[in-house]
Amino acid sequence: MNILIIGGGGREHAVAWTLSHSPKAGKLWFAPGNGGTAELGENTGIPATDLAAVLTFCKMNHPDLVAVLPDDPLALGMVDMLESHGFPAFGCTAAAARIESSKAYAKAFMARHGIPTAGAIAVEGRVSALAHAEICPLPMVVKADGLALGKGVIICHTRQEVVAAAEALTQSASGSTLLFEDFLEGPEVTQLCFVSGADIALMPASQDHKRAFDGDLGPNTGGMGAFSPVSVYDVAMAARCMDEIYRPTVQGLVADGTPFQGVLYFSLMLTADGPKVIEYNARFGDPEAQTVLPLLETDLLAIMLATRDGKLSEQNIRWRSAAACCVVLASGGYPGSYAKGLPIRGITAEIPEDTFVFHAGTARDAEGNFTTAGGRVLAVTAVADTLAEAVKKAYAHVDTITFDGAFCRRDIAAKDAAY
Repeated sequence: MNILIIGGGGREHAVAWTLSHSPKAGKLWFAPGNGGTAELGENTGIPATDLAAVLTFCKMNHPDLVAVLPDDPLALGMVDMLESHGFPAFGCTAAAARIESSKAYAKAFMARHGIPTAGAIAVEGRVSALAHAEICPLPMVVKADGLALGKGVIICHTRQEVVAAAEALTQSASGSTLLFEDFLEGPEVTQLCFVSGADIALMPASQDHKRAFDGDLGPNTGGMGAFSPVSVYDVAMAARCMDEIYRPTVQGLVADGTPFQGVLYFSLMLTADGPKVIEYNARFGDPEAQTVLPLLETDLLAIMLATRDGKLSEQNIRWRSAAACCVVLASGGYPGSYAKGLPIRGITAEIPEDTFVFHAGTARDAEGNFTTAGGRVLAVTAVADTLAEAVKKAYAHVDTITFDGAFCRRDIAAKDAAY
């Protein structure tokens, strides 16, 4: 089967690498792709959000499946468009993607279906947002309603911070509406699931590290690393989340006439009052995909096809009983401004067994050498029997790769008891 993969980040490289091991996989195309995906197939250079160009490509090349992986094209209705023209697509409809593309909609959805989450108030417009910022309780979490590449959330502990957050987010492209959300405390967990209607198949849980610097300091990023498993998320907690959160969510989507097909991402906080939803994503997380997919033993293409065809319950999905650690190498200045086109050294060296280098912000220069092309440049994942071993292996390989200004967090998984 020839497959078009929409996207050009580390998540797309990880999904493509996993799909490339399927005996059913044929040619892989990428829209747009990156320096690493070019080693697995053909980069088209088509922007992930250019629906018209993607449709034209499909009419010319007739892919057997289109995997729509980033949030923006899902929210824009790429899956709806492709399916209406007879091109099979993996991913949810635009209506189902609203659970991610509008945080206000997601809050109303959770209230309607009794799903535990933090209390929140939606405020429209800059003037109202600044007025609410002056009176809201502290600490407070301020969120842009729309998609913001993982950077639309600001945790505020002082009045000055919450006012500055309201000012900054209302000026962003995704912030005409803001959510002022109660601050929750507890360990965070990400649970990715394959979902087909009311059927759910859980992936290994992981924990993402959003802040740019060690000790959870600095601005929010798209994610600086992740690890799996998470020691506080045991079998009993997973069962509780299934009963109180996962099943009510997918059943609620069906009841609302927006059944979900694809990967649903639950961002959870395990509070003293029980697990609560921080937010939903309507697709594989990044870097969570790079963390958990190396643990998958079952054919990912078969899972995707079963998910799309309503046969997910027939799949016996197997995962390695192992730990994984993913460390992101980022460009100096990220998530703010950063240089591009810097040579990457050490990237072509031999990679140890059970260590994986997934490309995100990379390109090739005229001589074919890898250069930086984004904020998050590479994700290095290592798999081992224990989390401590996986962390050690991941950092050992991170230290063999360099480019000017490169930085990473040095405390991925450090707070987990298993480490």
